[in-house]
Amino acid sequence: MSSSTTLTQQHGGRIAKRPIPPSGLLSRAGLASVVLVFVMGNGMILGYLSTQRVVELVINDQPFTARTHQTSVGALLEELAIPLAPEDIVMSPLDTTLADAGSIVIHKALPITLQADGRRLQLLTHAQTVADFLREAGIIFGRHDRVMVEGEVVDPDAPLPASAPLGARGTDAAALWRHPPLRIEILRAVPMTVRDGAVPVSLLTTASTVGQALFDEGIVLYLGDGVTPSLGAQVSAGMQVYIQRSKPVVILADGRRIKTRSHGDTVSQVLDQELIELVNRDYTIPDTQTEVYDNMTVQVIRVQEQVVLEEEPIPFETAWHPDAELELDRQRLDQTGSAGQKRRLVRIVFENGEETERVTEEEWVETPPTTETIAYGTKIIIREVQTAEGTKTYWRKFRALATAYSASTAGTPRDAPWYGRTYMGLPARKGIIAVDRNVISLGTWMFVPGYGVGLAGDLGVQGRHVDLCFDEDNLPRGFYHWVDVYLLTPVPPEDKIRWILPSYPRER
Repeated sequence: MSSSTTLTQQHGGRIAKRPIPPSGLLSRAGLASVVLVFVMGNGMILGYLSTQRVVELVINDQPFTARTHQTSVGALLEELAIPLAPEDIVMSPLDTTLADAGSIVIHKALPITLQADGRRLQLLTHAQTVADFLREAGIIFGRHDRVMVEGEVVDPDAPLPASAPLGARGTDAAALWRHPPLRIEILRAVPMTVRDGAVPVSLLTTASTVGQALFDEGIVLYLGDGVTPSLGAQVSAGMQVYIQRSKPVVILADGRRIKTRSHGDTVSQVLDQELIELVNRDYTIPDTQTEVYDNMTVQVIRVQEQVVLEEEPIPFETAWHPDAELELDRQRLDQTGSAGQKRRLVRIVFENGEETERVTEEEWVETPPTTETIAYGTKIIIREVQTAEGTKTYWRKFRALATAYSASTAGTPRDAPWYGRTYMGLPARKGIIAVDRNVISLGTWMFVPGYGVGLAGDLGVQGRHVDLCFDEDNLPRGFYHWVDVYLLTPVPPEDKIRWILPSYPRER
């Protein structure tokens, strides 16, 4: 087979094949035909391109360009499938040639779905604000009515959005300008009356519930306030709303400070609201029937009673009896004393944990005390003692505290008429002894070893205490001794004798 190329052409839907001669073998006539076909094809292409036009469009202030072979504005918009409504504004007439039109400016109307007064309208508008659109649509708008755009409450003077494509810019203008209309809804205010206290308040509201209507009106509610109908009730025209105001109350109970609000009429009702129960003798300040007022303070007093058994010792008594066979200043325990026991039932009342009352319900002697019995001697025996003045007889001897004093240390002012005189009027000098006359009778002679014989002629001490008087020139300093005291005969009458000597002061 000889070397050749086959050229395929399409003629009316049929395909014919013919051999192509080898290079250099094509006839002159064939070559001329090929050149003619090539020139004609290029000319057609150049002609088509020369009639294409670039057009600038501005739609709602948004520019974009289009390439077209159309010659008029209307044909171009139809080619671009840009829908025109009667409300749309095309700045160039549709029959204007593109050569004369320049930029094609179109103001498309904004599609709006309006729902108002039970009607649903589909409208187109060039209004700049919501209020302008409503006036254009013939909607009367009250100052208490509300406008919702796309479900949100807006101010009537809020601007309307420009009609704009949903997607990015491009040549598919029809797809760009197909979008849902803007939703606008009118909420009409309805009248309602709120009775908050004595004076009713009339208001207009667009709220759907009672609670929202009160909130919008700035009416503050507290947790304890009562509202009829309930806060969740649907608002209707002419509705009557009643507010039962609660009162602020402070309750002091069980160690707690409870701040609450109540619409109870009495203290008792406030306590019931807070589940505070009074038991037995519990009470309140003020009492439970007191009428509640604003900022009232209620104190709950918890009353508790407790009955206790108390025990108290009963001290025993000491009975002394004389015994003539027992020597003076001797004692004998005849019976040992023991304390008894007293018991009583005591009712104690506590208010808020503090004792406020104590009442003895019953008292009795559980164990009686035993009296202690002591015998004291009354038998006096005369004895002798050796003194610087010779042998002396005495009838009593006991230990006593001895101190010393003189006229100047007796506490009497020097200018006093009785200065230097004793209780018996004797001169204060050596040989005078101050005594407790309930122990030693005045006028009794006594002997004190180291001092000598003296007369009980002054007072100023108590118990087993003797104060020895000295002359000024021989008064010892810091004299304080326990000594034996001898009471010299004669023996005084029995009614002048202190049979039982006191135990004070006590020698240490």
